[in-house]
Amino acid sequence: MFNRNTKYRNATKTLNLKLSKLYAITDTRISGLSHAEQVLRLSEGGAKFIQLREKHKSPREFYDEAKAALEIARERDVKIIINDRVDIALALRADGVHLGQDDMPPDAARKILGEIAIIGFSTHNIAQAIEAVNLPIDYIAIGPIFTTNTKENPDPVIGLKGLRSVRDAIGDFPLVAIGGIGKEDTEDVFANGASCVAVISALLENPDEITERVRSFEYRL
Repeated sequence: MFNRNTKYRNATKTLNLKLSKLYAITDTRISGLSHAEQVLRLSEGGAKFIQLREKHKSPREFYDEAKAALEIARERDVKIIINDRVDIALALRADGVHLGQDDMPPDAARKILGEIAIIGFSTHNIAQAIEAVNLPIDYIAIGPIFTTNTKENPDPVIGLKGLRSVRDAIGDFPLVAIGGIGKEDTEDVFANGASCVAVISALLENPDEITERVRSFEYRL
């Protein structure tokens, strides 16, 4: 059983109430659309929690696109999480940041962004997840659950059994499942302990269908 700082445990319980079961993630290469246009289409379908993920553009380009996306999100009461870039999240006063294993340490990000910011953290196995619950974060992402093509060098697939093992190890800590999840998988993913599902390709691979695909996911959730 983990021993988490009470301040962050209480914050997590509050923030978890705002976590949608669908966690949409943008990708300009898959969708062919700007982050702002993706946020517009995703939010039209009902998405309320969106991560802006950008691995290829310059920091200035990402800043400009994230700023435009955030303006749309604010009009629609949508939470925006910035992937990797604590500096951009801080400059734009985004709702939070999502960090990977090789990004800025969560405790340093917490000092910069403050107690109210949402901080998520990627893990890829049970050992990383157990260690992560003692960090000043608000949710853990675990994956890939299934085979995924959205990362150039993905970590080993953990499967539904691995997801269940992580859930059993971390108790009721907010847990986001990610990696190759389609709408037909959601029932099994939730049954094995996910708090919500993060989805990229299954929402974005046909840009003309993004809004309808979100609605289809939301219906199943």
